Amino acid sequence: MPLLILGLILWIAAHFFKRAMPEARARLGEKGKGLIALIIVASIVLMVVGYRGAGEIYVWSPPAWGVHATDLLMVIAVVLMGLGSSKSRLRSMVRHPMLAGICVWTAAHLLVNGDLASIVLFGGMFLWAVAEVVVLNRVDPDWVRPAPGTLVGDIRLAIISAVLFALIAGLHYWLGYSVFPG
Repeated sequence: MPLLILGLILWIAAHFFKRAMPEARARLGEKGKGLIALIIVASIVLMVVGYRGAGEIYVWSPPAWGVHATDLLMVIAVVLMGLGSSKSRLRSMVRHPMLAGICVWTAAHLLVNGDLASIVLFGGMFLWAVAEVVVLNRVDPDWVRPAPGTLVGDIRLAIISAVLFALIAGLHYWLGYSVFPG
């Protein structure tokens, strides 16, 4: 569990560094981007290793219907995370699509995982994403909606999201987690 918590701390610190210490970030220049990226990669490695090695301390039992809800929520999360880079018509409706996707992703995983490591990981990521939205909205309160995309952008987003969802499901199976009931 300590590696998981350290990974979360590094993740949060790396993402808030630019807003918490803008002068220090500016002094790092372009090299700072590489350093922050390295810290983020290290945080992900620590979170994965910490999560896999945390053991199973169950806090609550997930509901049987949770797997169905999680599958639906994960499709929504994948679409939201891709929305920010898309030319979809939906893009102009969501201010922080990637952070919204992370909130949906974490909520979906909390729905089907009642162990302490999952609560720490997904709960921590959920709280970070919500805090990030609050900070971003305070820094830039006047959001200018991007121009809506096209139907072709919607179709491209749907296809890419379906492929990514299938890859994520396949990765879960490969790691030994059943994502579909039955």
